[in-house]
Amino acid sequence: MSEISLHGGDPSVLRRLNSAATLRALRGGGEPTLSELAKQVGLSRPTTEGVLGELAGRGLVTEVAPRSGTGLGRPARRYRFRAEAGYALGLDIDAHWVQLFVADLNGEVVGSHRADLDVGWAPPERLAAVRAAVKTCLAATGVERSRLWAVAAGTPGVVTADGEVAFCTVVPGWQGLNLGRELGRSFPCPVYVENDANLAAMAERWRGVAEDADDVICVLAGLHTGVGAVIGGRLHRGRWGAAGEVGMLPELGLRDTTAALTGVPTAAGRAPEGGGAAAVLAAAQHDDPEAVALVERLAARMSRGIAAMALAIDPEMIVVGGALIRAGDRLIDELRRQVRPLCLSPTRIEASTLGDEAVGVGAVRLALDRIDENLFKLD
Repeated sequence: MSEISLHGGDPSVLRRLNSAATLRALRGGGEPTLSELAKQVGLSRPTTEGVLGELAGRGLVTEVAPRSGTGLGRPARRYRFRAEAGYALGLDIDAHWVQLFVADLNGEVVGSHRADLDVGWAPPERLAAVRAAVKTCLAATGVERSRLWAVAAGTPGVVTADGEVAFCTVVPGWQGLNLGRELGRSFPCPVYVENDANLAAMAERWRGVAEDADDVICVLAGLHTGVGAVIGGRLHRGRWGAAGEVGMLPELGLRDTTAALTGVPTAAGRAPEGGGAAAVLAAAQHDDPEAVALVERLAARMSRGIAAMALAIDPEMIVVGGALIRAGDRLIDELRRQVRPLCLSPTRIEASTLGDEAVGVGAVRLALDRIDENLFKLD
């Protein structure tokens, strides 16, 4: 970006442009000198110095101690972005657990915590346990609640833009709850809520196996199987937040996934996550004939729904994660074998590298995205 004159325009717009450009350059890492930063951004030294003063006043930039052994004369002034100026909190709220991650403004995780939840709890009990877990996590991390700039939570079900769980069969009593508003009572910053599979897709593209892919489907295989989609590098939610919910069609084989593997029917939301399914997958890894047959049957069942999403979006990669992937890669192998013949493109099918952390990591990414929107907005 070059330093330009806004003839007849609002000078504050130019200041905001210069501030955003300088902040982006510092967010890239390192400790550039004033001259290096001015050259990188395309501004004069005096203008850059003024911008740095404004950013320092906002707590976003600090001057670092001079480096020793740099020769005679006054050492060059160096600056860095203060990633510790604020923090993002990501939560994964499931029927069986809540998992939390605290990250600085560079996305580096500085603390985490996990607590088990009783699947039979009503929403008030579940929310109380979530709040207790937040308190424990922040205390252990040493981050004060007032230093959180954004909070994001992932949960099963269809989530509206204002944080209401419009549809959910996994967490008892969750449907109709405005989770964003309920969680918002506990924080002084904005709170965002998103579908768990959507956040897993964001996480896989940010720090998982799909880092180099712009078009990704993430299949979250658990009690039921959810699907999230990133198209052109951006999460695709759909108009009402229900994009990817092809599992609503029973004939596509993504409902009651755990029960289909174990052959044990379960009440909605009340099956132990993994449980007998993990034992079946572990036995399949050791070539137990009966377990292998069950895994093959499940893969054949799931392949219809996964292929339907692949045919609709034509992704570069399909990432499969969730509770049913933790016990080994036999299911992944079977899905590769049975999904690919149903697709028209050579779509890669890979196992998640983030495991059961994907939803929480994706929640951190969502919170950081919202923070960045505020940091770099020009209005």
